Order: sequence, then structure tokens, then C-alpha cells
Amino acid sequence: MNTSDRHEAYGVFKPVGHVIVALPSEPDAQGAAAALLRDGFDAADVVAYSPDQMRRQADIDIEQAGVLAGIGQELNLVKSHRELAIKGHSFLVVKAPGDDRAQRVADIARRYNATRAQSYGRLVIEELIEPGTGENQVAESPDRGLDAQTQTGRETSAAAR
Repeated sequence: MNTSDRHEAYGVFKPVGHVIVALPSEPDAQGAAAALLRDGFDAADVVAYSPDQMRRQADIDIEQAGVLAGIGQELNLVKSHRELAIKGHSFLVVKAPGDDRAQRVADIARRYNATRAQSYGRLVIEELIEPGTGENQVAESPDRGLDAQTQTGRETSAAAR
């Protein structure tokens, strides 16, 4: 996989069998990528996205999203990734089929300050690093987006932390 690959569902980036990790800085992303390689992940299976690359990707996805993309959380996740990219987060997309490999990615990512890690399955997208702040969850919808478990329920509040 590379940054020009288009794994998608309903016009939105959905890399099934991969984990998308958001990290607050480029050095964090570089450190996590190096640690993944040391842990046995293949270099071709660890793809880095700069904040600008992820923002551009998200803009394309939001523009091209089909109606069905709003039914699940795919579009909300793209919007969330866009907000984090605007705040300067770098991203890794790591091929990690299976729960054990996905969990290994999350465990390594946590050591490098990852704020998010989502494992993309065919039917379910699983949060591997909970964004929880102990605040009450608010309702999620295509219009409201994901609950970032911030006081406002918006990712922009989480990205500012």
C-alpha cells in the first residue's frame, strides 16, 4: 500500500485489514513507524501520511462521498482525521489483518503518543485507543459526527488538547 492506493467504500477511504493511527507530530509518527519495523512489520505495510496529505485525502473523500457513506461511521472518521490533520497530526496506515496484529499496532502507537488508532474491518471499525476523557458520551450521527468524548463532543476540542 502507498498514499496513492484507494481502498474505499461508498467513495470514502476505508482500508479494510489496516489500522489508521493519528500521532500528534511527525517525530512521533517516525518513531512509531521505526518501532513497527523493529517489531516485524514489513516496510511496505507501514505508510506515512503527512498532515497535509491526510487533509487533502479527506477533502477528496468528503467531496466524493456517496449517500451510503453517511450511514456508517466511515465519513465521520474521515472528518475526524481531517480535523486532526489540520491541527498538525501525522498518520500511519498499517496493514494489520487480524486482532492480534491490530492490537500490536495500537500498543506500539501508544508509546509514541498516538491519539487515535482505528482497525478497519469489513463491517466494523474498532477504536483501539479510546479517546475517552471520562466525560459523558453524546449522540453520534452523520450530521454531528463522532463523539470525541470532549465537552463539546467535537474532534476539534480533542485535537486542541
